[in-house]
Order: sequence, then structure tokens, then C-alpha cells
Amino acid sequence: MNGTQKNMKQIVAAVERKAAGGETKTWWTRVGVAFENSDGSFNLLFDFVPTDMQHTTLQLRDIDQERRGRARRGRQARDEAT
Repeated sequence: MNGTQKNMKQIVAAVERKAAGGETKTWWTRVGVAFENSDGSFNLLFDFVPTDMQHTTLQLRDIDQERRGRARRGRQARDEAT
């Protein structure tokens, strides 16, 4: 893992939605990445921004490399099948 990946985090947003049965559930959605600077601050790169920011929670989380690898392998298998 190089220094850039080590200091990279994902930005996730908690978004409330109505689930089956009418109950409200919280869904975590990846909305971008954050790069840590040498002074400890972060540069944020958003793929998109939730429209209701007043009722949305944003968090920085470590990127799960194992999960990311499984997703990449799944996409490759799907692409090879088509």
C-alpha cells in the first residue's frame, strides 16, 4: 500500500429512507473520498452530495481493502461473462 492509499478514506453519508412496511431505515452510501494532508487536514472529493444536507450525517471511514477487492473481482467476472 503506498502513502496515498494509506491516507485515503471514504466519505459516507447516512440517508434515511422508507423501507418496505413503511418503517424508516438509515442507509449508508459512499459519496466520495478524502485525502489526508501532511498537516492532518483533509481534501474532500465528492462524487455527489446528498440533496438534504440538513438531515444527512457525513463520516470519514477507512477504506476496506478486502471488500473493495471482492467488488472488483465481481465486476471483472461480470464483464467477462458479457
